[in-house]
Amino acid sequence: MSLLEAKVKSVLSGDTVILHNINNPKQERTLSLAYVTAPRLRREGDEQFAFESRDFLRRQLVGKVVQFKILYKIPTGANREYGLISLPNRTNLPDLAVAEGWLKLRDDAGRKEDSEEASALLEKLQVYEARARAESKGLWQESGARISSSSELSDAKQFVEDNKGQDLTAIVEKVLAGDRLIVRFLLSSTEHVQTLVLLAGIRAPATKRTNPSDGKEQPAEPFGDEAHQFVETRLLQRNVTVNVLGTSPTGQIVATVKHPTQGSIAPFLLQAGLAKCTDHHTTLLGGDMAALRQAEKSAKDSKQGVYQGHVAPKASSAGQNEAVVTRVQSADTLFLRNKVGAEKRINLSSVRQPKPTDPKQSPWVPEAKEFLRKKLIGKHVQFRIDGKRPATEGYDEREMATVTFQGKNVGLLLVENGLASVIRHRQDDTDRSPIYDDLLLAESAAQEAQKGLWSPKAPSAKQYVDYSESLEKAKRQLTLLSRQRKVPAIVDFVKSASRFTVLVPRENAKLTFVLSGIRAPRSARNPTEQGEPFGQEAHDFANKRCQQRDVEIDVEDCDKVGGFIGALYINRENFAKTLVEEGLASVHAYSAERSGNANELFAAEKRAKDARKGMWHDYDPSQDEDAEQADSGADVNGQNGDAAAERRKDYRDVLVTHVSDEGRLKLQQVGTGSAALTELMNAFRSFHLNPTNNQGLPNPPKAGDFVAAKFSADDEWYRARIRRNDREAKKAEVVYIDYGNSETIPWSRLRPLSQPQFSPQKLKAQAQDAQLSFAQLPGNPEYLADAVHFISQETADRQLVANVDQVDKDGTLWVTLFDPKQSDKPDQSINAEVISEGLAMVPKKLRAWERSATDILGALNKRQTTAKEDRRGQWEYGDLTED
Repeated sequence: MSLLEAKVKSVLSGDTVILHNINNPKQERTLSLAYVTAPRLRREGDEQFAFESRDFLRRQLVGKVVQFKILYKIPTGANREYGLISLPNRTNLPDLAVAEGWLKLRDDAGRKEDSEEASALLEKLQVYEARARAESKGLWQESGARISSSSELSDAKQFVEDNKGQDLTAIVEKVLAGDRLIVRFLLSSTEHVQTLVLLAGIRAPATKRTNPSDGKEQPAEPFGDEAHQFVETRLLQRNVTVNVLGTSPTGQIVATVKHPTQGSIAPFLLQAGLAKCTDHHTTLLGGDMAALRQAEKSAKDSKQGVYQGHVAPKASSAGQNEAVVTRVQSADTLFLRNKVGAEKRINLSSVRQPKPTDPKQSPWVPEAKEFLRKKLIGKHVQFRIDGKRPATEGYDEREMATVTFQGKNVGLLLVENGLASVIRHRQDDTDRSPIYDDLLLAESAAQEAQKGLWSPKAPSAKQYVDYSESLEKAKRQLTLLSRQRKVPAIVDFVKSASRFTVLVPRENAKLTFVLSGIRAPRSARNPTEQGEPFGQEAHDFANKRCQQRDVEIDVEDCDKVGGFIGALYINRENFAKTLVEEGLASVHAYSAERSGNANELFAAEKRAKDARKGMWHDYDPSQDEDAEQADSGADVNGQNGDAAAERRKDYRDVLVTHVSDEGRLKLQQVGTGSAALTELMNAFRSFHLNPTNNQGLPNPPKAGDFVAAKFSADDEWYRARIRRNDREAKKAEVVYIDYGNSETIPWSRLRPLSQPQFSPQKLKAQAQDAQLSFAQLPGNPEYLADAVHFISQETADRQLVANVDQVDKDGTLWVTLFDPKQSDKPDQSINAEVISEGLAMVPKKLRAWERSATDILGALNKRQTTAKEDRRGQWEYGDLTED
């Protein structure tokens, strides 16, 4: 018979192989080697050396193209064909296997053969067998360890635990489908175990199978047979490396199976479009899932296999956008405002807030929302729309978006902290987060660490008491709150431009809070109601600036219905002043005077009028001319006409940190700012003591740059700003922004101030400009130097009380300084002491607010007269004011 050619698909035993047509793998035939027999592999127990015999033949033949010749057939039973096989390297079988001792001659070999060729072959085989027996090869070994081969794995989970992270050597015994194999693990030279293994990260279409319950045949899914054949031609009976990762819900092993030279089979299957990624294995694969997603994308792009009809979703033309978070509705729903002011609601892609209906999760709802509010409210974020969730009953259409803040995915932050769960999408759902695998991994890590939702303990619920519920309750709380300055609070709801619901966490209090000193136009409360002009604009402005923001409140009084009246500060700025400045509120003179903020509010109103803002868009300045004329007609002591403005009372604890050569002061306000500065300076000192932070400026400094500077007096580091720069001498004049003093130092004593925890945005410069009220310092340099020296001595290292009499447009404070240990009366001030020493005089031209303080002026004029009479200071040669 002539020679035929085929490819070896598999080896059933040491003497039998499966061949298939080279061009059509579906055409198969079974061929047994002529005249020989091998030990049998049986489910109930292998014969001695059965695996070794088969393995010898497997290594020689599997996957190779061979030539074969049929010598004879046995028609009974399986109608099996018997013959010879030769490899391209001229190796012949069964000759080689008999010579190596892995096959025996049959007892009936050659009984019916009468051809010379057959007789010669038998004689040759007998010689090989005799030689192998003499050399104790293969089956003829006198003693050999019996391999224990099990076809069942008793405890899959324990097997995974014992072998996780190891490269296990194995042989693929059978391919059931593109994603499931029967694998023989070679645990040792004498212990083998066969079990089903699922390929990690993928799901391949099913092959044709019979339903065991009713015996009906279920056809293969599209591309199921192709996936099966793809894996079979590459892995069947090949040596592979297996990394076990975990078990499926039904207890089957999930693993990565690697070809000896090509690596994991999964990406190749995906790239050919013969499988899809499965989300269920993401937590097992970790970062390796990304390579599988990329392979799947490649198949989608080229429309391979199961993706032949794939239509790629339209990419969002908007791309990456920037917006400000205006409201946090829940832990997965945000309101964003873009640059043109348009607001939109978005849902975070692939994450879900704690379920309010689930008793275990509901306590975490406020925790998750507060976490997001603290981190995002009012902050600039980047977002990209990933898809839309269509409108359903009870829900509008929702846009799903990926939101990032400072380079960190917001959804991932929530999941990492156990404050949100990951949505399990349908396999074909493309409207999901681009980092979906990372979210699943983060959720798994949070569950293991028992964070947030996954903690066995629920958080302690914060119960807020509504003290504005009744006037009686409000009065009880008023006593406590009015004693405190700038109490931290959160704006929970904006009722109108000047009326808010605020939460005070440290008091567990909920208040209705009303801004003092102003009147804002009323907005419409419902669609049928007519609001006042600019009422809606004012309400929207307050919403934009205050909703869910961290604020500080100063409580002054309460109204008749339990509302608390006072000042509300956002970023340390009085919001009432901001409203007035924008022309969205007017000053209510009586309450402004009572609050002590009248000057600040009237100045803001004047700016709004001059700029014709908001409600002053048609303002006529002629209505204020009479007041201005009355102001200019008053004499220096304020005796003619009425005072234009009443002197304010705004007492603050301060430290004078520097007195300039011109007599200007630098103040630090004692309180939250100074405490924060102390904390910052401690951290600042530790930071600069660390040798790893000992880097100079990367580039030459420029005027206006913020830097860290080493003060020459104590060799300590302080925050500073470059005032002037000398490039030739490599020196810079710096102003220490928290203390006000300045000096010229070399560039070598400067370092970058690029650390966000020390930046002026984190804590503003604490040194404020100030000047003494009611005091005009000498023009003569000698007397001016004496005055500066005297003020420095009187204020050095002492905590003083300053009454802020006026605030200029540039922020300069006009102050009267008191020593709380010595000053009992309004005229016992450091200002008065300077005048008493003859080192300042009462100004000839008084400002409006100075003229209103007639009692102070009277006392100061008396002191000035005494100083003149005693020839003190600048009066030593007589009265300077006389011709």
